[in-house]
Amino acid sequence: MLPARFMLDDLFDEKELKGMGMNADVYQKDNKYHVDVDIPGFNKEDIHIECHKGTITIKAESKECHDENKKYLRHERKYRKLERSFYFGDIDEDNIKADFKNGTLHLIIPEKVETHKKQILID
Repeated sequence: MLPARFMLDDLFDEKELKGMGMNADVYQKDNKYHVDVDIPGFNKEDIHIECHKGTITIKAESKECHDENKKYLRHERKYRKLERSFYFGDIDEDNIKADFKNGTLHLIIPEKVETHKKQILID
């Protein structure tokens, strides 16, 4: 189950309110969190993912496309930088998987398996 903080983070995400953030779907399946994030117009090399204390941060930064040898009539493709974070709580940070295809980043984030106490028998 997602922590309550997860839902509150999105309520106050100013980037989303302005329509400038990354659109995402987050769901659970087979004891794993799945995150699909639309990041169109970026290359795989432009995307960086960090994990710290249960928070996943996705950053995407594009280079400006400008050629001095061209006479531009309109030049709209500029430098862009996007960032979005998701808090999941207790996750297995060492086994997160990421895939990027057709402008969509897919993350698979395993929940941390709780270790149970083991009783030691005396010989």
